[in-house]
Amino acid sequence: MNLNKIKNNKSIIFLVLLMFFISIFSIKSASILLNYEENIMIKQVIWYIIGFIFTYTITIIGNKKIYKKVWILYTIGVILLAGLLVFAEPINNSRCWFNIGGVITIQPSEFMKIILIITLGTMIDKFNIKYKNHTLKDEFLFLLKIGIIVIIPSILTFLEPDTGVVLIYLVIMITMLLVSGIRYRWFIIFFGIIIIGLTTICIIYKTNNDFFINIFGPSFFLRMDRLFDWSNKNGYQLNNGLAAIGAGGILGFGFNHTPIYFPEADTDFIFAVFASNKGFLGGLLLIIITTIFDLKLIKIAKMSKNKLDSYILAGIIGMLLYGQFQNIGMTLGIMPITGITLPFISYGGSSLISYMIILGIIININNNSLKIKK
Repeated sequence: MNLNKIKNNKSIIFLVLLMFFISIFSIKSASILLNYEENIMIKQVIWYIIGFIFTYTITIIGNKKIYKKVWILYTIGVILLAGLLVFAEPINNSRCWFNIGGVITIQPSEFMKIILIITLGTMIDKFNIKYKNHTLKDEFLFLLKIGIIVIIPSILTFLEPDTGVVLIYLVIMITMLLVSGIRYRWFIIFFGIIIIGLTTICIIYKTNNDFFINIFGPSFFLRMDRLFDWSNKNGYQLNNGLAAIGAGGILGFGFNHTPIYFPEADTDFIFAVFASNKGFLGGLLLIIITTIFDLKLIKIAKMSKNKLDSYILAGIIGMLLYGQFQNIGMTLGIMPITGITLPFISYGGSSLISYMIILGIIININNNSLKIKK
């Protein structure tokens, strides 16, 4: 990455570095809480180094070359998701990861998020170029194509099962369609169908458990249990996570001092660890950092004169905002527990590297916008 690219994006890189330090110290504290034998903090540092290498590589390759290969990437992503259901060894009753040599695990759904953003972005861009004044029929056929592209990875990911990532796919699609220029009446129809479908599922779940399990299977039944545990503010993980945050007070207990045990402290509930260690002020600082990062991306999106880049940034922003709000929200008990990690903070190689790839794409878009402006 040359000096001009660093200068143009120094504020974004600085914010990522702040999140890096918060991540590694929180993960170190979580590893002590969970009594891990392996040093996952060191592994997270390694993942960050690899991630920055990916960021650098993306800035060299450039976004245009990636956009041109999007259908190849989409096909590879779908094949990998399908391969999980056949070849992956179950971990905690889920087939979400390929285990390579017992050392490295790769989660294809994390990379599918990026592929989906680029795929939908190119589809929206081509649609708007081809149809300057699109009719209802044009939009209907276009939405049908979009639906097929999204539903294929969604079904495969749901079967792993990984409901949290499926929700991210849907958020990406909705966010990008909102800025695509199609009529808003389609969103009323879409959300109406979603509400009817969810209501029907909830009624079956509440009235006939055996029938529900026969239709949807025991795995989905357990996921519904988790949802209703949240709505009733029950659950061991949620209660202990909230207690840890509350006990931290204003300044917290200090790093490596989390007084109450709760599962998934290094991933899903990493915010609870940080808020317990650094208190209310620390939790507020983390929220401010992520908010400033999001606002930077929104500013870049507004500056961009390239429609395709704008669509892709919309998908990225939607994904990040949802991930941040969902993760912190479920830790605080205001959102259901879905297993979504906190971007740039939670432990995990595939997740972190996917966000670092996104960082490279963001840097390229920003640099292109600044070139046009000059």
